[in-house]
Amino acid sequence: MAVTDPQLTVYTPESPLGQPMALVRAMIADLWASRTLAWRLFIRDISAQYRSSVLGYLWVWMPPLMASLPFIFLTSSGVLDVGKTPIPYAVYATVGTIVWQTFVEALNTPLKSATAARSMLTRINFPREAILVAGLMHVGFAFLVRLPVLVAVFIIFGVTPAATAPLFVLGVVSVALTGFMIGLLLTPIGLLYGDVQQGLPIASTFLMLLTPVLYPVPASGPAAVITRVNPLVPLVTTTRDWLTTGPAPDAGPFIVVSTITVVLLLAAWVAYRLTLPHLIARLGN
Repeated sequence: MAVTDPQLTVYTPESPLGQPMALVRAMIADLWASRTLAWRLFIRDISAQYRSSVLGYLWVWMPPLMASLPFIFLTSSGVLDVGKTPIPYAVYATVGTIVWQTFVEALNTPLKSATAARSMLTRINFPREAILVAGLMHVGFAFLVRLPVLVAVFIIFGVTPAATAPLFVLGVVSVALTGFMIGLLLTPIGLLYGDVQQGLPIASTFLMLLTPVLYPVPASGPAAVITRVNPLVPLVTTTRDWLTTGPAPDAGPFIVVSTITVVLLLAAWVAYRLTLPHLIARLGN
């Protein structure tokens, strides 16, 4: 167990896991105590990110648009046949890429935030959850900025949101927490080895190709087998269905995956707290 103050880190032979209730109370207390600092870090990061940018917040729109527009063009010109979609393909692809970009940003946030805060972690004693909460705020902010794109696309193509549209927010939250959980699990090793941060964009692009973000769920063949075992599929398809068509055939698997995500997120949070003092000591040397 590591006990920290602003000047030193003291290690004791007792593991926090030996007192789980005390650990849970400490986690909740630190999470609550981190809220003000998290907000300040979020405002600082947002201001710094767009202060010297000509296009400003338009950069938030770029990733999903650049992912969907080539597919929309190729499909509309007949070069690419992705199959039938229940709504105009442009709407289908735009919703899918915005949902997917939320996953990708949540996946990258824990390691990105911890890496950016290295100097703070090694010099200042503060609730470590603050940098994670600030990162989640950034993910939520980016999603809200992209909502006008969805509204515009729905209006242009004459699509009316389904009656289940309010559940779309629940779906996006589940998608974001799943990405955040995976990223948080990778953060301890990512702080030690830069390969993790370098490999995440490659891995997320590969995962997008294996997930029906820009194409309907295959009915047969090897691709259908992959989608049946890919836990991200029910998250993406159900979230999109709730906004666009209403009925969500994958709602059951969505609930299962979301429940597993919550359990693994708590485990990742515990691992983050247990390993971070040792990582800080190593990074500070």
